[in-house]
Amino acid sequence: MKIVFVSNYINHHQIPFCEAMTEKLGPAGDFVFIQTEKIEEERTSMGWKDETPAYVMKAYESEKVHEECLKKIMDADCALIGWTTDMSLVMPRLKKGALTLRISERLYKKSQLYAYNPRGLIAKYKEHTAFRKGPVYLMCAGAYVASDYGIFSAYPGKKFKWGYFPELKEYGNEDPAELKSKPGEPVKVLWAGRFIDWKHAENALLVAGKFKSEGIPFHMDIIGTGEMEEELKQIVAAKRLIENVTFTGPMEPSKVREYMEKADIFISTSDRQEGWGAVINEAMNSSCCMIVPAEAGAVPYMIENGYNGYVFRSDDTDELLSCAMQAARYPDIRKKMGQRAYETVRYTWNAQNAADRMVQLIGILSEAWGIADDECGVPSREVPAQTVIPWEDGPCSREEVRDESVVTEAALKFNKSEDEY
Repeated sequence: MKIVFVSNYINHHQIPFCEAMTEKLGPAGDFVFIQTEKIEEERTSMGWKDETPAYVMKAYESEKVHEECLKKIMDADCALIGWTTDMSLVMPRLKKGALTLRISERLYKKSQLYAYNPRGLIAKYKEHTAFRKGPVYLMCAGAYVASDYGIFSAYPGKKFKWGYFPELKEYGNEDPAELKSKPGEPVKVLWAGRFIDWKHAENALLVAGKFKSEGIPFHMDIIGTGEMEEELKQIVAAKRLIENVTFTGPMEPSKVREYMEKADIFISTSDRQEGWGAVINEAMNSSCCMIVPAEAGAVPYMIENGYNGYVFRSDDTDELLSCAMQAARYPDIRKKMGQRAYETVRYTWNAQNAADRMVQLIGILSEAWGIADDECGVPSREVPAQTVIPWEDGPCSREEVRDESVVTEAALKFNKSEDEY
């Protein structure tokens, strides 16, 4: 089985999945990642590396390489198409009618009202809806993707859950909770991300202020850099939080993980513009008690409010503070939530499981369309046979179109009471 993955660039959030695919399909070049542009300077300043594993081809390097990439895409049994502006690599396969899985975060990150621009709707029809009857499917990298694509009737009954899969760290016989604070020690709180408006790091400082006013011993580390850095530091000074809050600056992802492993509580404060939020995977893997916004794409898929984390509305700071106080005051509950968060990543939302399911899903869809091994993903049937997808949740399980407000409210539903712990 030959599978090609096309996206703007490879990063540390995609490498574990790609390596799992390479291992599963063998070293004979049966998996290729095609990078269509250089990594952004802003990302490298955050500690991201411009990595080039052996399975990566860079289509932008030369016209010859671009042609070689196009041939790989056309000859593949299945193409995974992520975000890219180079549609010259994508449209030929779509027009050929070959098996293709589109991978997308939500489209309308500021508001779905942007969907109703006539010119935009025409463009979406040409790129997506026009292929609704063919072997083209949508892998939803976030719980709000299906709602966005449902606006222009794309991929009806052909959507699956997907996401990002950072490195899975397994601790063997070690208990990751042993790295957390001990009874009587200050609560360790962590926030990590870019200092930009829609990440709302200022709301994490509201939590710091609340803890201080309530007399809760704590220390908060804030990892990152960005345009709002001076403003955030001024808030810390004004609230007299200098002894409680440390700005670490940017650092490599592996170093961020070390901070996560020691943190009791991880806070994400992004609004709806957070298409997924890979730091959520990483902090869950590190057994943190999660306090996360319902509007981040990863949250409705990975977090059950009150079971393996706390969920709040991104624009409701009272909810945020309530969740934070709950986590700070009840260390036993906090620890159990962290353990369950770790198990969610260890057993379901990880790269190996995603790769296993992806290969199985491609096999199921190929069989449904009557695609032979040597046909480069081209079906022998005009209509697919009925398929049974064996997973009820997690990567590659079916996704349905729901109004975005319904998705948010479902994520906010409190699933466990304190006495169930």
